[in-house]
Amino acid sequence: MFDPHVSIATARLTLRPFGPQDAARIRAIVESRVQFLPPGAPTHVSGIAQWLSHGAHELHRSGQGVHLAMTDVDGVIVGAISLFKTSWSAGTTEVGYGVHPLYRGRGLATEAVRGLVDWAFETTGLRRIDLTANLDNVASLRVAQKAGFTWEGVLREAVMEHDGPHDLVVFGLLRGDGRIPSDTLPRTELRTSRLLLRPPAVADVPDLAATGADPLTQARTGVPRDYTREHARAFIDISEQLRIRGTGIAWSAEELETGRFAANVDLRDLDWSNRTAEVGYMTAPWARGKGYAGEAVLAIARWLFERQGFSRLQLRAAVANPESQRVAEKAGFVREGVARGVFAGEDLVVYSLIPSDLE
Repeated sequence: MFDPHVSIATARLTLRPFGPQDAARIRAIVESRVQFLPPGAPTHVSGIAQWLSHGAHELHRSGQGVHLAMTDVDGVIVGAISLFKTSWSAGTTEVGYGVHPLYRGRGLATEAVRGLVDWAFETTGLRRIDLTANLDNVASLRVAQKAGFTWEGVLREAVMEHDGPHDLVVFGLLRGDGRIPSDTLPRTELRTSRLLLRPPAVADVPDLAATGADPLTQARTGVPRDYTREHARAFIDISEQLRIRGTGIAWSAEELETGRFAANVDLRDLDWSNRTAEVGYMTAPWARGKGYAGEAVLAIARWLFERQGFSRLQLRAAVANPESQRVAEKAGFVREGVARGVFAGEDLVVYSLIPSDLE
């Protein structure tokens, strides 16, 4: 069993069991109807005393886990974290957590997860800790990545919620893992003389959908046919999921002068061992002919080489797409050859850019 008197101190938090002294705080939480307490927590004030004296500790008494309160430096409960589904014979458990809405966005969940898993590995014989999060819950995906968990796979439609089934991402952390976050490119903004490159946002959906549905975009790229706003929303979600996994990142380019969306640029197929990547882009119909794509690609390439230590950036353009080839050439990419039958049987011209090309 886990230590019933555990108290784990992190930089800003203390993780400790719930107790009768928490009655006033739990009452305020229940009355406000915010949801972050562990499963089984009271939904009515009449159940608070029983839960604090018995219900909150049933998981521990069963030997299958423990529920802990996250308290800040003033002793205020700001979240909850649990170990559950513990199998002592297999040496495995799972971690789950919740943070009060007023305290989210401060990295408290990551701090609590790190503190709890360190304690679990140091004081028990457990060898593996699982963490699961809905695929569309980007905040929880970030917590897992920042806490050093490895993304192991996606269980399709594995959980049912009020709005229907959701895919579930499975993360794992082993005792021998370094607990260092996996390689990812940071969310960042870049500026050129005419553009602001920033992470894609929900506000981009209408312009991104119009760009994806444009006949020229449809003819020259591999975006889904009959591109809709749903496709645009999905792309924004997926691009952040790929960033968290360390396999890609995307930017929206907007005109500094007008603030209007002008292009989308993304890096994909990141190879962290060899520090290589591929770049792709699509320009909004109303922004074509202004050199925005090349300007954005060049800024991203400089950032990738100078700040992230990458050594090669690849760009591929259809043989029948001279506009995209001009983007590559104006940005300084070197033509290497033609890859035959790559894109739906179409040949692609292969370009590359390496740091010395920009000197």
